[in-house]
Amino acid sequence: KKIKTQICWQEQKKGEIWQQKVKEKILKQSVFLKEIGCFKESDMLANYIKQVEFNDVTNREGHSAKVYFNALWGLDFCRRKDSWTNTALNYGYSILLSLFNREIAKNGYIAQLGIWHKNEFNAFNLASDLMEPFRVLVDKIVYLEKEEQNWKNSILSLLEKQIVINNKSQFLENAVSEYCSSVFDSLESGEINLKFYVL
Repeated sequence: KKIKTQICWQEQKKGEIWQQKVKEKILKQSVFLKEIGCFKESDMLANYIKQVEFNDVTNREGHSAKVYFNALWGLDFCRRKDSWTNTALNYGYSILLSLFNREIAKNGYIAQLGIWHKNEFNAFNLASDLMEPFRVLVDKIVYLEKEEQNWKNSILSLLEKQIVINNKSQFLENAVSEYCSSVFDSLESGEINLKFYVL
């Protein structure tokens, strides 16, 4: 029943939800850049937030990512390059992805059918959609580690991290559950009320 409903999620609602999630992701990136003193880049991202349109048709997410990663790791940084930074980021993102995949399965949906991601070779399109605003949690750890030997343990400690969502401090796993429920409820009811965590 849930999968049949998922197949029929309205394109309008999916586009509106994706627009909100992109805004939230860029907001989290902007806040983090301000924390580490990258004020110019933080302000640029704050301006991008105002420009995010329905379904992010103008790709503000992509433009923001370039500014964001260059501010963190330099102008020659590329996500496709073989480097310690990318290895650590990918490790952290895979942990997040597994949390979201479990939440999707627990709620009776399938991970292949995404809101925005539609790659036929990606078995986790929906999880890739849902996790976007949470990526900055991994970025912060990797940025602060700077190739320390215990970086894996530092990233794994993310699972013990408490973050504030819906005015309550909760462990990451519970926060992910509450956030996912708000996305699913919004898609089912048609009334968008997403619950984002506070960075």
